[in-house]
Amino acid sequence: MGVLIDEPVDVFCRQARRRSDEHRQAMAVAVERDWRSIAVGILRQELDSLIRVHYLLDQSDADRSRIIAESVSGMRWPAWDRQMVRAVESQYGWASVVYDFGCSFIHLTRAHDYLVRDPFQALSLDDREIIADFLNRYHRDAPLEPVSTDSAFDDIYPYLSEVLKKISTNLELALQRLQQVVPS
Repeated sequence: MGVLIDEPVDVFCRQARRRSDEHRQAMAVAVERDWRSIAVGILRQELDSLIRVHYLLDQSDADRSRIIAESVSGMRWPAWDRQMVRAVESQYGWASVVYDFGCSFIHLTRAHDYLVRDPFQALSLDDREIIADFLNRYHRDAPLEPVSTDSAFDDIYPYLSEVLKKISTNLELALQRLQQVVPS
């Protein structure tokens, strides 16, 4: 009996799904313990997965297969994060603002001083408008207070679990599409 070898796309999708599962589990702990910078960092990592899958979906068949094979073998991605974020802006207009906001919690920045200096209010008015619009439009069913450009980080923090669920759902749909377009 021969040994079955997973196709690179299956390995890639398995990795992405496992990472997403861990993000959901970690978010629950971070919210329970009020680890706000960790929660935003988790959200940013999930968005990173979504952006990478959409980047792959935008590539030619040959490039997509090559990038996936290189990725699962440990090679570096052929595009910088900023290039990939730009590639999804037409579909997710909020992605670059949320990605950048999340990066401020991944890297050691003033955002980690959120108990004293509000990181949401430190954003530009335009960025606060994009985030407030996104939260109010896509999460109006959540039992949360609407947010505005005048809101504080404390006001948007309760949305993070809902945002993670939305990004995770979109990620799963994108992974399903990826498995359909990449020949096994």
